[in-house]
Amino acid sequence: MIRTMGIVGGTFDPIHYGHLRLGDDVKAALELSEVRFIPAGIPPHRTPPVASGADRLAMTELGCAEFPGLVADGREILRPGPSYTVTTLQALHAEDTTRPLALIIGSDAFAGLAGWHRWEQLFTLAHMVVVERPGAPTSSETMPPALQEQWNRRLTTDPARLSRQLAGAIVRQTVTPQPISATEIRAALGQGASGRDQVRGLLPAAVLAYIDRNQLYRPPPDAP
Repeated sequence: MIRTMGIVGGTFDPIHYGHLRLGDDVKAALELSEVRFIPAGIPPHRTPPVASGADRLAMTELGCAEFPGLVADGREILRPGPSYTVTTLQALHAEDTTRPLALIIGSDAFAGLAGWHRWEQLFTLAHMVVVERPGAPTSSETMPPALQEQWNRRLTTDPARLSRQLAGAIVRQTVTPQPISATEIRAALGQGASGRDQVRGLLPAAVLAYIDRNQLYRPPPDAP
């Protein structure tokens, strides 16, 4: 049986332990072969990242190096145009048509899936692992009807389906909460030396060293 490969997308601006521990938890719980962290080049559904694509990819590589089985993948950074998930899944599937893929996605993001580019095609290319907070299971009641239909049809309590099928299942997965925000990290780093102490331990030391070395997220030059 071929083990499924997990995929986590995001801006990773910067990557932190909230991202990395989530990927590590899901990898262990579902016995995935690896989890690819794919920084978005041009995210179509949110404001542009603060750090450059090259810097975010470098930080992702440094962060993943701390966790066996987590791998940085720069294809969206290197690909021109908007970073559509369906295009990324098509490329990964083409590399190995026998390998099941599982898109790891937060419950809030999944609730908005119907707004994604060619979203229904995602189910033909990958499984969905919907990450939930303990005690807060995802409800289909607030989903648009088309997404609710997919949820009701594809939801399974048998995670072994992730390996038995190439794509199409939805699995709920609860993980340990990691209340870490990249926005708050950037805001703290923007305060200068005092803010740097606030973020210590929220992201890998190698990532923080990279931020320092490349002067990322610094306060404006005219700041007091």
